[in-house]
Amino acid sequence: MNNSVYENTIRKLSSGGIESPRLEARLLIADILKTSADNVGISTQLSQNLEKILEEHIAQRIAGKPLDKIIGRKGFYKFEFEVSQDVLSPRPETEILVEEALKIIKENKFRKVADFGLGSGCILLSLLKEIEDLQGMGIDASKKALKIAQKNAQGLGVEDKCIFLLKSWFDEDFFQALGENFDMIVSNPPYIKTDDIKTLDIGVQKYDPLLALDGGIDGLKDYLQIAKTAPSVLKKGGYILLEVGLGQALDVQKIFEEHGLAHISTLKDYAGIDRVVILRK
Repeated sequence: MNNSVYENTIRKLSSGGIESPRLEARLLIADILKTSADNVGISTQLSQNLEKILEEHIAQRIAGKPLDKIIGRKGFYKFEFEVSQDVLSPRPETEILVEEALKIIKENKFRKVADFGLGSGCILLSLLKEIEDLQGMGIDASKKALKIAQKNAQGLGVEDKCIFLLKSWFDEDFFQALGENFDMIVSNPPYIKTDDIKTLDIGVQKYDPLLALDGGIDGLKDYLQIAKTAPSVLKKGGYILLEVGLGQALDVQKIFEEHGLAHISTLKDYAGIDRVVILRK
């Protein structure tokens, strides 16, 4: 090779339309070497076998596979989470929900929180890691997602603070399965309209689980179902924080108000979109 592995990787990623080729080159090479991205540079060398793996990863990235799904982890809030094609990749806008939940938990000295649709565990586990005496229950309909979340809980050292429940809120015995009341419920349920899924970025369409995306014809199917259960398992004065899609905030607010919850506020994300709906019992 005329250029270094690092320089060649940058060139290929750049030619393939990757927006941050230098950063991603470092991350891809660091992942293969099991080292920090800070250690990757012009002098970095790979064995022939590792170069072959790198070539495969570069091809996958250029074809649209998200970087985090290639290297198997994603930074979120203050922490890093293991991810796979079995869980939704954590999004920066979801950090807004985490930050607001932390404020409310601390102000009210809450002790028990449930995450409806746990996925990678990025929301619930961030809360448990930040607040020492908080206990949690993570609920998901996917056994594979729960396994990823359990690994992440172990990685953060909070596995003893969390119960993992394999359940769908569409199950008839969902309410009974929870078996307790919570100070707070957090949820980022599926909210993409079924017909809109085919318009999403290829990285989302192909590499995020459909179960975590498809919110039915109007995108509100899961909110309607959660609203039937959530008020029953929330303590008096308890909160629910919901992430919502573009243009859904008012509809979601009304759905939960019809089930007896009071709207507290709606928070915008970094793009100015109404993203987190907060209600109280």
